[in-house]
Amino acid sequence: MKKIIYTPLVAFLFVFSSCDKDYLEVQPTDFVSEQAVFTTTTNAWAALNGIHRNMLIRQDDQSEFGEGGVKVNMDMLGEDLAFASASNSWHRNTYRWNDHRNTSSNVAQYVYEFYYRMIGNANMIINNIDAADGPEADKQAIKGQALVYRAWAHYQLVQVYGKRYDAGANNEQLGVPIMLSNTTDGQPRATVEEVYAQVNADLDEAMMLLEGYERTYKSHFDVNVAKGLKARVALTMHNWEAAAQYASEVIEESGATLMSRAQYTEGFNNVDNPEWIWGSRQIGDQQTYFASFFAYMSANFNSTNIRVNPKLINSALYDRIPATDIRSEMWDPTGESVPAPPNGTKAPYASKKFLSQSSALSIGDVPHMRLAEMYLIKAEAYARMEQDDAAAEALYTLASNRDPEYVKSANTGQALVDEILFQRRIELWGEGFRFLDLKRTNSGLDRTGANHNPAYAVTMTVEPGVNDWEFLIPQGEVNSNPQIVQNPL
Repeated sequence: MKKIIYTPLVAFLFVFSSCDKDYLEVQPTDFVSEQAVFTTTTNAWAALNGIHRNMLIRQDDQSEFGEGGVKVNMDMLGEDLAFASASNSWHRNTYRWNDHRNTSSNVAQYVYEFYYRMIGNANMIINNIDAADGPEADKQAIKGQALVYRAWAHYQLVQVYGKRYDAGANNEQLGVPIMLSNTTDGQPRATVEEVYAQVNADLDEAMMLLEGYERTYKSHFDVNVAKGLKARVALTMHNWEAAAQYASEVIEESGATLMSRAQYTEGFNNVDNPEWIWGSRQIGDQQTYFASFFAYMSANFNSTNIRVNPKLINSALYDRIPATDIRSEMWDPTGESVPAPPNGTKAPYASKKFLSQSSALSIGDVPHMRLAEMYLIKAEAYARMEQDDAAAEALYTLASNRDPEYVKSANTGQALVDEILFQRRIELWGEGFRFLDLKRTNSGLDRTGANHNPAYAVTMTVEPGVNDWEFLIPQGEVNSNPQIVQNPL
């Protein structure tokens, strides 16, 4: 805890140019006081922009490319993404359900370290911006966005390292340490309930501060991103009424519109898409080569990983998609139409959803929140409240946009919930939701009956609620913080 979480990184200098373990030093050589950085709102804007940038940049090894790297791991742990080969080692042990249960693995450490770095830098803004020189409106916008980051990072951490939120219990199970200030003193794990309470408190304050703020870039936060996260959190907490409310507000107020069928086939790489609410833009001169979401998830970038192990959709899931649905064109059951890189494998059920700028450039914008997700949240929340008509209507708006022959659902009860979850699986494939969706719904992993090769996947089924659904706390954290309690092995 002392070394990993509370390093006094300087957001204003937030570049992490070194790829070694310098972050483990309590006081790195580029350290300056927080107060010196945040003397003006101009400096604070630069610090905030550094956090936005950290969503994309390489953290340590080449598979640790900010939030995009976490997304890849979350989908590798699900059943909707399959391997075409095991000849390339990247993410292989994640796919096999080994890495997140290994206290010394890069994955267990990376996810923990990444989100606490975001929290640490957000805290420097939150705890110093009020005293900065500059316009009050700027202070509110900066602080509001930092609060969103702090809330979102704690939310991600508690989902991964804690047990699932159980709406019918008191949720006193161990979550993660709550960090509201940067200190070198080790902190204990808060309960799951306490973490979610803090997440909601931060988002509530952020929504007040961001009301009326108009952002320039979708990599930044406005009130609608905060509301979208409130909807996500509420869905995880089974607070169906709040989930439906906030998702509806984003749909009505964000100005986002569902993309056209033509736009759906353009490669999911452009934050200017009218449906994107929050995304990270990667500009052309910021090539990150193999440390990129598109170096692993695109169809066309010329990396060894993509050449030998193109990412496949679960064949049983794909076979349920109507041919009239534009989403059926995101994968090819023959593999022949996929724009593989030179000498790349043409595998059945390969994805062509994500396209990099070219086979030589792993450049592309990374989606974090789309309007489609808000319709899915609204539909699921209403269905779970047994308001079937409202749920079916929300689902129809989305599904009929994707498939002109879709007929408004007449399902009710669990059958309607199942239909919504099917739509969620095909809509959000590859965007980092599947492991967390399985966990929040207390569903098991089942890769059988599809194109998962047991020799590649190894782990084909996992029962819901068992210890394997919690990432282990990285060993470095356990060694340095005597207050940390490890998850059951």
